[in-house]
Amino acid sequence: MEFANHLILFASGMIIVSIFAGMISSRFGAPLLLVFLVLGMMAGEDGPGGIDFDDFQTTYILGSAALAIILFDGGLRTRWADLSSVAAPALVLATLGVLVTAAITGVAAHFLLGIGWIEGMLVGSIVASTDAAAVFLLLHLRGLRLRERLRSVLEAEAGINDPMAVLLTVTCVSLLAAPETAFTSDVALEVAADFILQIAGGGAIGIAGGFGLLFVINRVSLSPGLYPLIAVSWALLLFSAAQEIGASGFLAVYLAGLVVGNRRHKATALIDRFLDGLSWLSQIGMFLILGLLVTPSELGAVLLPGLGIALVLTFIARPAAIAMSLPWFRFSARETAFVSWVGLRGAVPIFLATIPVLAGLENAVNYFGIVYVIVLVSLILQGWTIGNVGRRLGIVLPPRPESPPRVAIDLPSDIGRGMSVYAVQPNCLALKRPLNRLPLPGEVDLLSIIRDGIIHAPDRIEQLAPGDEVLLLAPGERLELLDRLFGKPLGGQQAADAEVIGAFPFAGDTAIGSIADAYGFPLPPERHDDSVEAFMRRYIIGRIRAGQRLRLGDVEMVVGETRSGRITRVTIDLDPRPYTLRRFDPVWIWMVETAYPLLPDWWPPRRADFKKWFRRR
Repeated sequence: MEFANHLILFASGMIIVSIFAGMISSRFGAPLLLVFLVLGMMAGEDGPGGIDFDDFQTTYILGSAALAIILFDGGLRTRWADLSSVAAPALVLATLGVLVTAAITGVAAHFLLGIGWIEGMLVGSIVASTDAAAVFLLLHLRGLRLRERLRSVLEAEAGINDPMAVLLTVTCVSLLAAPETAFTSDVALEVAADFILQIAGGGAIGIAGGFGLLFVINRVSLSPGLYPLIAVSWALLLFSAAQEIGASGFLAVYLAGLVVGNRRHKATALIDRFLDGLSWLSQIGMFLILGLLVTPSELGAVLLPGLGIALVLTFIARPAAIAMSLPWFRFSARETAFVSWVGLRGAVPIFLATIPVLAGLENAVNYFGIVYVIVLVSLILQGWTIGNVGRRLGIVLPPRPESPPRVAIDLPSDIGRGMSVYAVQPNCLALKRPLNRLPLPGEVDLLSIIRDGIIHAPDRIEQLAPGDEVLLLAPGERLELLDRLFGKPLGGQQAADAEVIGAFPFAGDTAIGSIADAYGFPLPPERHDDSVEAFMRRYIIGRIRAGQRLRLGDVEMVVGETRSGRITRVTIDLDPRPYTLRRFDPVWIWMVETAYPLLPDWWPPRRADFKKWFRRR
């Protein structure tokens, strides 16, 4: 009983210390996972805690459960529309990318450690995959805002690249455990069959299990507190069932979370909030245990070779794998360089490093120490600098405004929308327009406004005021846009940076007439059916690039993103800077086009020549 009390005291105390240490360290830009690892090492036998912990079996079990929960939560927060757009590059990264990374790193391990080729390939395989916990935490906590396609490919790669790393690791362990077995064509076919089983089996179990969980949630009436428990237990059940048949449990839980997260159900808010806290607990607990498992005094013998392998992995293997994978999918050189740098290693490599130890391989403990050094280098070198690298490459977007106070109310799942109550913030964009001209998407319904405790119908209020509470019916994917509308505006340098981004995005092929109708700006009737890309190309002078603006009445259209010379995304700035003649207005071109037949013979006959003439003037 005394031991149990000590264990509870230690575990709860370490979690609390980790939380507050993480809060303090984030102010200095330190990666939180590195903080948790270091705290675990300090609690170990070489630190002030003095705890002697070397139970690899327990670490493997707890690590499996923690990774399953983290991946399930990651799937819940991934939008299917984002994932489907990067499915091909993510799949190539998760297969070819992992294989190339493992091979190059394995060659480095062979020469730096003086071990055999298979042993070197084992080390390379263990550290070949990016870590889901590290990547999800980096993208969702550190305020690192990227373009949707880039963020999606990083998340998707981290969510689905574990099966290849597991397969390579298990294959190398099997070959080393039975040295008399040669790597023949039969063995190669068996490995290929195992990989197909991992992908196909994990995918089938994950998708079917996700829809099964949705059916249970929507058809069974339970106490509200039991729905999150059902979801977590179901995820762990899918993970273990997939592992039992040789499929990938990691892929299964990620896809199950993806299915559940992209379908409306009656416990959306309950499950999301619970999984958010449980995912945090899993990350803290897993990294603390992994920190306890290592003995820092024993890392001296492998420190230099581990550092060498880590540098090869970071600066040669990962960039080579990305260079062979991403350019085929029209990623820019800057995006490719950034993806190369976000090859974070964390819990997954340390977790995979326990497999050789549990298999009883010779020198397995040394391999574990090497992998630990590689993870520490990755978290320090990449995790600490990822924000600065992204800003230097010019691919980090300005942060979003602070979300306004919002209360979400779950509705029956078949409605497809939820009810949200927003508190209108001072100086927000919603205050700059009459209520009937708010840029609300078509699927968002304004139900009522609460002012001074009195409920008003929308047609009784002409203009919102700070402190009003707005009740809306909206799908979940529109809440981000509504946050911008009712939240506090960005200030200082953030506002200046945001000028090249704008808000309220539209695809480049959207009809300009539908946008003009929604936002009430002038438009020539003959241009009503033009795409927004064609319209902006017609009236923007000079080379098209992100950040260029076009004044239309009291709003400005902003080129948000270009790809292969085409405008793929346009945003609208509802509160542009005061109009000046130097900020070119298409009305001048409209006037010239209208008066074209009356112009003298010396006037340039083509619009392109007119642009050149205008620039010379």
